Amino acid sequence: MTNRLRVLFLAPPPELKEPAEANLVSAVGARHDFIIYDRKAPLAPQFKDIDVVIDFGGSMGTHEMADAALSVKLWQILGTGIDHFDLDYWEQRNIPVANCPGKFTGVPLAECALMFMIMLSRHWYETQENLRKGLFYKPLGFELESRGLGLVGFGASARELARRAKAFGMRIHAIDIEDVSPEEQTEFGLEFMGKPQDLDQMIRQTDFLSLHLHLNNETRHIIDERRLNLMKPTAYLINVARGALVDEKALYAALVGGRLAGAGIDVFSTEPPDPDDALLNLPNVIATPHISGDTVETWRRRAACAAENIHRHAVGLEP
Repeated sequence: MTNRLRVLFLAPPPELKEPAEANLVSAVGARHDFIIYDRKAPLAPQFKDIDVVIDFGGSMGTHEMADAALSVKLWQILGTGIDHFDLDYWEQRNIPVANCPGKFTGVPLAECALMFMIMLSRHWYETQENLRKGLFYKPLGFELESRGLGLVGFGASARELARRAKAFGMRIHAIDIEDVSPEEQTEFGLEFMGKPQDLDQMIRQTDFLSLHLHLNNETRHIIDERRLNLMKPTAYLINVARGALVDEKALYAALVGGRLAGAGIDVFSTEPPDPDDALLNLPNVIATPHISGDTVETWRRRAACAAENIHRHAVGLEP
């Protein structure tokens, strides 16, 4: 028999709450008591007898909430990354934590990365300027076919990008800490599959370098000045993962110094970045406001993921 649980949703600010809240109400509210946390009300009473907390993106919870979560048996993060979540603190409080893994955002992240690649290859900003000026037939772009794509990390989003890049006829190389079977390498069209020690070699060879990593102490600034200098001056950097994977000051210097052709960026070390950030105003940078993983379908999948984990807890299974 399934127990009816009390589920507390740590909602984001009003301008960000939809469609996440509506999807959660639909997926969770029918089976369980769905309660939205009120940041203007006292904290402790709202956590009384709560079984599950749903934390929007892992950024809504505080240490005080963890301390008050005496009855909570599952802290469900509605997102993938936990680089801004103090997991050690929750573990000290013996509160199990779950997230919505990369497979839930693999497709939209890959599509956004591919969008950047196409726009950069066709010199998008220059096309818009020329259109307004009435200057036709320029600039001259290039095709993605036969261009080298380097994937740093080969998880869900990188695999989805490889599927699409393979259809475009690109030469695909990848790096990951895990082994990838020969059958999978064939399936995704990989010409090369390496380990972290092969990263520099791959960087030197690729025309597009796309990042697909979690952010942690080992990956922070994995693309630094030295590695940017290894890239071809005609190459492009794509980042739809985490901003701090890249040394942004070094990236800016490489872009203005002609040591890198351009970049497609959806994520930043500080979000939101300063609107006057020089990086955002370069003609060879295409930037979006951390939307690569957010689609209508993403939020449906995340709500379903949270609902499944809550149901599993209700019937005594591990999340």
